Amino acid sequence: MEITVVYDNNSGRGLGKGWGFSCSIETDDKKILFDTGWDGGLLLENMATLGMDIREYDILLLSHQHWDHIGGLPAVLNANPKIEVYTLASFSEKLKKEIQKRTKLNEINGMCKIAEGVYSTGELGDIVKEQALLLDTDKGIYVISGCAHPGLPAIMEVAGSIGNVRGIIGGLHDCQDIEAMRDLELIGAGHCTSNIDAIKEKYPNSFVHIEAGYCIHI
Repeated sequence: MEITVVYDNNSGRGLGKGWGFSCSIETDDKKILFDTGWDGGLLLENMATLGMDIREYDILLLSHQHWDHIGGLPAVLNANPKIEVYTLASFSEKLKKEIQKRTKLNEINGMCKIAEGVYSTGELGDIVKEQALLLDTDKGIYVISGCAHPGLPAIMEVAGSIGNVRGIIGGLHDCQDIEAMRDLELIGAGHCTSNIDAIKEKYPNSFVHIEAGYCIHI
């Protein structure tokens, strides 16, 4: 699998930056977009700069209903009306109806399979409802996180139920339980991670400060 961050607060490789997060996951037979950032125009520009065609994507999964993760949704649907959208069932009825007018909507409650080797954690969290993506690879499980509002322990518990968790990539928000990352080989922190310096100091060998343009094969 190939994971590429296409939207983040920071950027490299000549890409634009903006508040929010989005990444591309390419498997053997599927192209998946995780979240859309705030600005759909910027998202599509970054993808084009990286040689990615949004019209070739099969699935869009939205982690949670905050604008810095769903703001680019209209632009994505305009460019690719055939893309299937996966949201939590707890998303607002208004938003879900708008999506259903444009394309196929899949509503998620519990943990489920999205594609071969790709799973949703299902709905997690009490205050902010969120789902993360789990990638099942030969090396172990890698987590793609929008903001990790439900907390790392909750996400890691679900991820660990299907295999050995080797890494996490995305926004880690106000993650206080740094010990939850102690066994990870990769900690790719970006977007809303507020205590990024503390994470880097504790795990210098596994920490990566991700940005738009960051790419890894797993």
